[in-house]
Amino acid sequence: MDYNLLCCNVGRRGRLMLDFRQSLAGKGTVVGTDNWSVAPALFLADKMYVTPKIKDPGYIDEVLAICEKEKIRAVSTFIDPEIELLAHYRDQFIARGILPLCPSEHTALLCMDKYLMFKHLKEKGVRTVLTYRTLADFQAGLGAGEIDFPVFIKPVKGSGSVGARRVNDMETLKELFAEGAHDYIIQELMTGGDCDADVYVDCISHEVVSVFSKRKIETRIGGASKTISFKDPALIDFVKEVVGVLELSGPCDMDFFYKDGQYYLSEINPRFGGAYLHAYGAGVDFVKYILRNMDGQANEPEIGNYDEGVLMLMYDDVVITREKDLLRDYHD
Repeated sequence: MDYNLLCCNVGRRGRLMLDFRQSLAGKGTVVGTDNWSVAPALFLADKMYVTPKIKDPGYIDEVLAICEKEKIRAVSTFIDPEIELLAHYRDQFIARGILPLCPSEHTALLCMDKYLMFKHLKEKGVRTVLTYRTLADFQAGLGAGEIDFPVFIKPVKGSGSVGARRVNDMETLKELFAEGAHDYIIQELMTGGDCDADVYVDCISHEVVSVFSKRKIETRIGGASKTISFKDPALIDFVKEVVGVLELSGPCDMDFFYKDGQYYLSEINPRFGGAYLHAYGAGVDFVKYILRNMDGQANEPEIGNYDEGVLMLMYDDVVITREKDLLRDYHD
């Protein structure tokens, strides 16, 4: 049986499509979907479909229909808001023999809601960034000496760094909350080392089988654009600690800060991160783990099987196609 992989809402992640196809090496097809017919990554998949938006009532039925037609063995998404949806329908995918590369529904909710994640990690004793849900709670913390300016604010359910910014004083903070552009949380400003890890949590054993860690050299909206690989046993141990208090499955992108000799979890995107390209380029191949999991087999841990000092330097590329080859009018 072919190892066919469905990637939903692929957007601009064209290089990821090419890497997946290279990993499969003819053992299956990479099927890409998006709600816009001119999403570049569609044209770099083996097959493409244009679907409704994820909030459309018929969306999940369309995804399931694609799975049946293309004999899909595993499904993933490249956008955060869809993770909860796939998690909600985990059992339906499993009943059809499809491996859902997403966490449990409860963990998906925690990963999307940054304050709920903070509370969960705090209850479990896992180091994370000090976070306040309301302006009043922050003011109380400020008065108690728990935190001071400058601080960092971001939408509680934000994605891609939209709305995230540093705030230096109370006047500006109050103005931003009064404007109501986003439903903000307030966090301690972490100025230490900013790094992340691509983590594969086995879908059968639920153990960590791979960790690729990298320091961020440059960050653009939506993620790191220049990174350098490193290894630290302390970070690997911390990743395992984090995974131990959640219900994750498959690829995860974890962001960390390093402060006073310890790592702190910033957030988790339980999907392929945009900078997984670095891991793959350095020889860490999550797709081979997915293939074994598709067959119901657990993977043996392969942690640290890459070189330090490998850089990823991201750049723009283009897709050239013809209007007649679009699956739907690009104005739709």
